[in-house]
Amino acid sequence: MSLSGKTLFITGASRGIGLAIALRAARDGANIAIAAKTAEPHPKLVGTIYTAAADIARSGGRALPLVVDVRDEATVKDALERTAQTFGGIDIVVNNASAISLTGVVDTDMKRFDLMHQINARGTFVVSKWAVGYLRKAANPHILMISPPLDMKEKWFAPHTAYSMSKFGMSLVVLGLAGELRNDGIAVNALWPRSIIATAAIRNLLGGDERMRQARKPEIMADAAYAIFSSPAREFTGRFLIDDTFLYERGVTDFARYRVDPTQELAPDFFVPDSIPPPAAGERPRRT
Repeated sequence: MSLSGKTLFITGASRGIGLAIALRAARDGANIAIAAKTAEPHPKLVGTIYTAAADIARSGGRALPLVVDVRDEATVKDALERTAQTFGGIDIVVNNASAISLTGVVDTDMKRFDLMHQINARGTFVVSKWAVGYLRKAANPHILMISPPLDMKEKWFAPHTAYSMSKFGMSLVVLGLAGELRNDGIAVNALWPRSIIATAAIRNLLGGDERMRQARKPEIMADAAYAIFSSPAREFTGRFLIDDTFLYERGVTDFARYRVDPTQELAPDFFVPDSIPPPAAGERPRRT
């Protein structure tokens, strides 16, 4: 199935995983609404909604750059309406926007706590809520959250309870909304990486360039998302997917091409359940 002519509304699409998903869809000739906050260049964050739009156009897609703070319900509603008016509807929604702070309870500032929950859990809820009306009119509608499987283990919460709560909150939306929309034929799924992904968050917050060399490229998440969107929405919903395991199920066996530095061991991401081992053809991240 091609995404030619399909319209994607992607939050946080000015860089990283969101932009990679947009560019993969653009290669088919898809329409992309870039719903993100960065309108002006940032010294530590490469890319704006306008540079992303230019990249999408070069890749063969049509882009609509929109300044969107997912914490603002009115702005979200307006952005979805503008997207539908511009492209004639909305087929796919990707809740990718996220905030992170890896602090324990005692050291977590409540403003940071509120920010993570407002962007991650509440933002996902708001975008999904107001997108449903448009998706009901689409031929093969999908909502995708970039959030982890619901593996409720102490080890995922103890080091950074606030962040974990907010990310699992996104996945709780998947759990509930997949059931709520099943009869409407709207797929709702979650996708999460096995290893860390080379993004600004890794460079700026989690170890810099050295850690980046232990990462996979965002393209692995983009290819997995593309495979999800190519699946029949009425049959493929309520799934919590790990990128390499899912791609292996779909016939991918070459994972080396996703490595940032093939000489380095992969570093694992948070929240990957022990019950979902890497595929036989994959590469097992080193536990740290």
